[in-house]
Amino acid sequence: MDVRSLAPRPALPPGLDPRSAAILREIVEQYVETGDPVGSRTLSRRLPQPLSPATIRNVMADLTDAGLLFAPHTSAGRLPTDKGLRLFVDGLLQFGSLSDEERDTIVSVLEARGRSLQDTLSDASAMLSGLSSAAGLVLAPKSDGLIKHIEFAALGSGRALVILVGADGRVENRVIEIPAGLPPSALIEAGNYLNARLSGLSLEELRRHVTEEMADNRTELDHLSAGVVSSGLATWAGDSRGGSLIVRGQARLLADVTQIERISTIQMLFDRLETQETMLRLLDLAEQSDGVRIFIGAESGLFGVSGVSMVVAPARNEANRIVGAIGVIGPTRLNYGRIIPVVDYTARVIGRLLG
Repeated sequence: MDVRSLAPRPALPPGLDPRSAAILREIVEQYVETGDPVGSRTLSRRLPQPLSPATIRNVMADLTDAGLLFAPHTSAGRLPTDKGLRLFVDGLLQFGSLSDEERDTIVSVLEARGRSLQDTLSDASAMLSGLSSAAGLVLAPKSDGLIKHIEFAALGSGRALVILVGADGRVENRVIEIPAGLPPSALIEAGNYLNARLSGLSLEELRRHVTEEMADNRTELDHLSAGVVSSGLATWAGDSRGGSLIVRGQARLLADVTQIERISTIQMLFDRLETQETMLRLLDLAEQSDGVRIFIGAESGLFGVSGVSMVVAPARNEANRIVGAIGVIGPTRLNYGRIIPVVDYTARVIGRLLG
């Protein structure tokens, strides 16, 4: 689903009569609120029009035959299937709206002065998690801007951390392999060498400049420090679409999970979020839309698991260029009407920040 406008839409999707639509809507809304199956007696008390439990049961049976509802175990109640949730989101969902106070709060959190861009993006992800009771995602593509500082820090066991700080405050970290027993002075010398050449250069320009110097033997670096420089710059070689994916609130996905198979599914989801492929796919999904997109179950092709939904929006700068992706991942009983406008507005604010 691509939500280009958050204005209310027609209340009746194709293929459903008003009575069936009202019952499906009420079941989904109860599912979102409680997660429990909904029975005919409960519906008869909650529906705006008077219907007998027997009539409701007949409609529920038709909706079940259509693949929109299912009965968990031996329960007399019903829950929506992914197909039923999709129909609800596409045709029955009434979007909420953000108050001026809520908009001001989002802006104040994201535009606070004196913080790095990485801290701002982390706060954005945590804010989305808190507002949605799910996991918040913020993806910032790799910056092509100027580099402010590069540093190498020993991690032990033949590894070092390369810390790159952009002129816009963005921080990226990569781990490189270094010779065992490399003296700390080699890391310091490598950092000093690169920082002395950063002025006014992007990462690609710096890499090209340093490569030329080394090829012409125009450096005063010793062999070990030269190796650190080459390894450090090589971690970004060919990574034209990399970036940073910040996920906050993963523990919220486990809050109501008790079954071993569900815990395994969520853990697989966590592992998937750590991969570079996921970052690229998120950008692809964002680029394919003008507004908020909602994926239910395995629809996105990103995770291949059921029981999980994702709401994602592109962050665009003033030139309408994609500069990131904002989203929420959680159980299919997300409060879509509440989350969609939050994700949409947050994406707009982040787009201005990253633009």
